[in-house]
Amino acid sequence: MDESRPLMSAESAVEILKWFEANGFAVVVDGGWGVDALLGQQTRPHDDLDIAVQHSDVPGIRAMLESKGFTDVPRNDTWECNFVLGDALGRQVDLHSCTFNEKQENIFGVAYQYASLQGHGSINGYPVRCIPPDWMVQFHTGYPLDENDYRDTKHLCQRFSLPIPEDYADFVARDNSL
Repeated sequence: MDESRPLMSAESAVEILKWFEANGFAVVVDGGWGVDALLGQQTRPHDDLDIAVQHSDVPGIRAMLESKGFTDVPRNDTWECNFVLGDALGRQVDLHSCTFNEKQENIFGVAYQYASLQGHGSINGYPVRCIPPDWMVQFHTGYPLDENDYRDTKHLCQRFSLPIPEDYADFVARDNSL
């Protein structure tokens, strides 16, 4: 998390999600806010709002966010299906897009499985679609992990009676030694 810029508050996250809803865009909350949506409460600060969207909605989403003062935030991992838009208040929306065919197979974009976009949760009491718990835990593996990843995964595993992945063995060992 970049401590030098403003955080994405729950109020801002809900405000932005309401913009999507009002404009007919279906979004699925991912990332840290996705974890907290599943838990039904904010457990840590977030520096952005990660969302998954249909790739066909990207032009309309860009236009809608640009009308609200959002512009592209340069990053070294930007591509047509994963990019960040930010506003003058420092709020950032990290968009992940994909396309599914009629068989619910991902045929383009970020490699989501259809089932991974079918969860439900809430942010500040506002109902949202989000990544389901088992998928969210799986998404928190296979890369260099940090304390936030461990806390998020530990909370999810405890709440939803899921096993903590082996990727977290060092974190668990450290926890157990305290």
